[in-house]
Amino acid sequence: MMKSKIFILFFLLCPIYYTLLNAQKSKINNDSLSTYSYSALEEKFYNLKESNKIEKSISVAQYYLIKAKEEKNNNHIAEGYVMLHYNQPFKRSLQYIDSLVLFEKYLPKKDYPTRIYLLKGRIYYDYDKEKLALNNFITALKYAKEKDNKRHIAIAEIYIAYLNNYIGKHAEAAKVLQYYYYNGDFLSDSEHEHVRLNLASTLLDINNLEPAVKLIHEGLKNTSEKKDIERYNKYLLFLGLYNLKSKHCKLAINNLNKCKAYFLKKSDNLNSSYALLYLGQSHAQLQEREKAVEYFLKIDSIVQKTHTTFPELKEVYPYVIEYYKSKNDKEKQLYYIERFLTIYKDLDSKFRYISRELPRRYDAPKLLQEKENIINEIERKRTTSYVIAGILLLGMSILIPLYFRSKKAEKRNRKIAQELIRSVNDKAVLNKDNSQEDDSPGSITVQQEDITGKTSNIIPDYVVQNILKELAIFEDKENYLKKGVTLSNLAKKIKTNSKYLSEIINKHKGKNFAAYLNELRIDYAINRLARDKKFRSYKIPFIAEELGYNNEQAFTLAFKKKTGTPLTTYLKEIEKAENKQIKRSISDN
Repeated sequence: MMKSKIFILFFLLCPIYYTLLNAQKSKINNDSLSTYSYSALEEKFYNLKESNKIEKSISVAQYYLIKAKEEKNNNHIAEGYVMLHYNQPFKRSLQYIDSLVLFEKYLPKKDYPTRIYLLKGRIYYDYDKEKLALNNFITALKYAKEKDNKRHIAIAEIYIAYLNNYIGKHAEAAKVLQYYYYNGDFLSDSEHEHVRLNLASTLLDINNLEPAVKLIHEGLKNTSEKKDIERYNKYLLFLGLYNLKSKHCKLAINNLNKCKAYFLKKSDNLNSSYALLYLGQSHAQLQEREKAVEYFLKIDSIVQKTHTTFPELKEVYPYVIEYYKSKNDKEKQLYYIERFLTIYKDLDSKFRYISRELPRRYDAPKLLQEKENIINEIERKRTTSYVIAGILLLGMSILIPLYFRSKKAEKRNRKIAQELIRSVNDKAVLNKDNSQEDDSPGSITVQQEDITGKTSNIIPDYVVQNILKELAIFEDKENYLKKGVTLSNLAKKIKTNSKYLSEIINKHKGKNFAAYLNELRIDYAINRLARDKKFRSYKIPFIAEELGYNNEQAFTLAFKKKTGTPLTTYLKEIEKAENKQIKRSISDN
C-alpha cells in the first residue's frame, strides 16, 4: 500500500493558469516589484516557489499583500493570504487560509467557499492528518457540485482518490486519475503533468508496470533536472520503484540514490522516506540485510522527528524486528516492537476512519446518485417508449383505415379495369359479327345524331350538319391523336369559326372541346392497349406522345379522370386476362 507521493500544487487551487517565467536574474526588491501588475506578481511568486527559491517567493507574496491592503482590494488581499500560506508551519499556514473567511463575501461565488475547503484539505493532507483532509475534501466537493465547477470537482475527486489509495483501493484511485488524465481538458499543462505523476505512482501500486513506466518515461522526456528539479526527482523515484518491482535492483538503487539526496536536502520528509524505503527493499532483495536495515532505521528517525506516517511502515518495522531477532538483540527487538505498535495504532486509527468514512460519505452518495441517474434514465426511456407507443397507435389508427380504404380502392380499380377490358372484347366480338371491323384497331364509330332543337337558332342547320360531318371524319381518321390540336386550328381546318365549333361540340357531344378531345384519345387508348400487345409494351411516355399528349403526367391524369382507374391497374389487368387466356388455351389443347 503506498500513500500518494505527489500533491496537486497551487496550480489546481488558483483561478489563474500559471505559466513559469524564466529564471530571475536580479534580486527581488520592492522597487523592482512596483512595476508589476497583480497577475505578474502571482506569476513571479509561483515561478520562484516552483524553483525552490522560498525566501524570494515569500518576499513577493508579502509585497503583494501590502499592495492589496494599501489599495483596499479585497480579492487580492485574499489571494495574498493564499500565496503566504505556502512554506509556512502547519498552524500559521492554516491561519492564513482561515483569514479568507473574512473576505469571502467579496470573493467570486463560483470559487468560494469551495477553494477554502480545498486549500485546508491539502494542508491537512500534507501534514499527515488524513481524517481532517477527508472532511474538507468532501465538503469542498459538495460546494463544487452545487456550483457546477468542473475544476474544483476534479481537484476534490483527485485528492479523494489519494485517500482511496491510502486505504488500499488502488484500482478505484487509478480509475479516477486515468479519467482526469485523459479527459481533463480544463487542466493546464502543469496540472496535467501532476496528474500524470500520481497516475504513474498508482499504477505501480497495482503492479500495472508497463503503462506506469510509459508515463514515467513521457514525464522524464517532458522535463529536465534544470527545468524542474523537483518533478524530475519524483519521476526518478518512480523509475526506481519500477526497477525494484521489475527485479532490476541495481538500476533501482542508482535511481533512488540520486533522488534521495535531493529530497533529504529539501527536507521533503515523505518523499525522503519513500526513497529510503525503496532503497532498503532493493538491498533486501539483493540479500544485503545490514544495508536494508540501515535505510529502514533512517526512516524511523524521520518518523520520530516529523510524525510523518504512511501505510508502508507496516512493512518496515517487521523487517527490522526480524533482523534483530536473528542477531539475538532482545533490547532492540523489544524497542522496535514498541515502535511498531505505536505506529500501527496510529495507522490503524487513520485507516479505519478513512475506510469507514470514504464509503459512507463519498462512495455511497456517488452510488446513490448513479442509482438516481439510472432510475431517471429508465423513466425517460419508459416515457419515451410510451410516447412512441402512442404515436404508433395513433399512426396505426390512421394507417389501418387508410390501408383498408386503399385495398378497397384497389379492388374497385381492378373491377373498373376488368369491365373496360370486357367492353373492349364485347365490342370486338360485335364488330366481327356485323362484319364492321375497322382497319385501325383504335377506331371508334361515330353515330349520327338528331340535331333538332339542340343548337341555337343563330347557327344555320346546314352549318350544323356540315360541322358534325367534319367531326365524324376527324374522329374516323383519328386526327385527334395529332399533337397540338386546338379548337382554333380544328375550326380553320373544317372551314368554320371557333364559336360555332365550340357550341356544336357542347350541344351535340355534351362536353367542352378539351373534354371531347381527351375522351376520344382515352377511348382510343382503352381499345388499343387491350388489343395491341406491341403498343402496350411501349413505355408510357412514348404511348402518351402517340396519343397526342405533351407528357406522361397529362396522359395518366386524363386516363384516371375518364375511366376511374389508374393506367397501371388497367395494364396489369390486361396482362392477367391474357395470361388466363393462354393457360385456358393450353389446357383446352
